[in-house]
Amino acid sequence: MKKRLVVLTGAGVSQESGIKTFRDSDGLWENYPVEEVASIDGWYKNKELMLRFYNERRAQLATVEPNRAHKIIAELEEYFDVTVVTQNVDNLHERAGSTNIIHLHGELTKARGVDDDFTTYDIGYNPIALGDRSPSGAQLRPHIVWFGEAVPRLEDGAKAVSECDILLVVGTSLAVYPAASLVNYITNGRPIYLIDPKPIKVNYPHYTQIEDVASSGMERFREIVLGR
Repeated sequence: MKKRLVVLTGAGVSQESGIKTFRDSDGLWENYPVEEVASIDGWYKNKELMLRFYNERRAQLATVEPNRAHKIIAELEEYFDVTVVTQNVDNLHERAGSTNIIHLHGELTKARGVDDDFTTYDIGYNPIALGDRSPSGAQLRPHIVWFGEAVPRLEDGAKAVSECDILLVVGTSLAVYPAASLVNYITNGRPIYLIDPKPIKVNYPHYTQIEDVASSGMERFREIVLGR
């Protein structure tokens, strides 16, 4: 039986594909204040701005490709029972070949009506406009979990971590809550590996940090766990 590997990923994994993060830019995301484009208050304040912003992100996503980190994570399914728990809203894990993915913060390529948090519609890289409606007649919005909203798949992520044999954290500094709290669900004694170019402290004795960016850090992790 394969060991269960959970990979908790953040923006640093997709950054090498050309997708910008807002955590490294003084609270700005693509030159917009985060509260204006990534909060439920921002939606109520200016729906047109929010729709335009995510239309731009969706169009950008169509122009980038999975990088080596995404591909190694997918390749590890040959050796492990892999669950990817990601804070990212892009589809690069899917495009790299990962088959079991929990999106904590939603998905750019999906939309949902404002009256239903759970029924989603695949829209690919197409835009959403004011007046675009779900079958129930509700305005469509991006299927994104914004600041001020609950994280509906957090329990799924916690369950995966609690049942894993190895936890790998890559591309996230564990600064975004509640997602960062998932490391607390690890079963005592199971190893945690952290890949990040900057030192990260975890209140847990069984962890190893690989101080590197995601792609080369994943190469090193693969060598550690596979011995090659």
